[in-house]
Amino acid sequence: MTPDLPEAPPVIRDAILDWLSRFSATVREVDYRSAYPFWHPRIIAFGTVQPIVEGLEPFRDRQWESVWPKTSCFAFRLDVTRVLASADGNMAVAIAPFTSTGYAPDGKSFDRPGRTTLIFVAGEAERWVAVHSHMSLARGVPADSHGNRPVKAR
Repeated sequence: MTPDLPEAPPVIRDAILDWLSRFSATVREVDYRSAYPFWHPRIIAFGTVQPIVEGLEPFRDRQWESVWPKTSCFAFRLDVTRVLASADGNMAVAIAPFTSTGYAPDGKSFDRPGRTTLIFVAGEAERWVAVHSHMSLARGVPADSHGNRPVKAR
């Protein structure tokens, strides 16, 4: 018999969905400074075309810098996001599709959907901190986007 997946209880699910919503706003605003508290300083991450990196600054430099200013309208699909949690409630995983808008070299926009897996640990004051991120684009979506939005805060 296959055991059920360890679905998160409502209080954890709601906290993770809130995290995703608030973090999405920092991406849309291209606000790196406001995004830092969401992540563990030694985050381990990779993406569609990004190698595995460890640390918040390499994550910002190799992932955020190559995507956030060049895309727009980023949002996680909270309606279909799955949240799993450890039995002790100290670790959670979000499996979430996302939407965004990319831009061709001529400025024409295109849909830029993808998916992400995030691993969280419980932090201080019931705050969740992401320790791992894997974001990738859906098949057939161009990896390059050519938008040029300003960075709000570093």
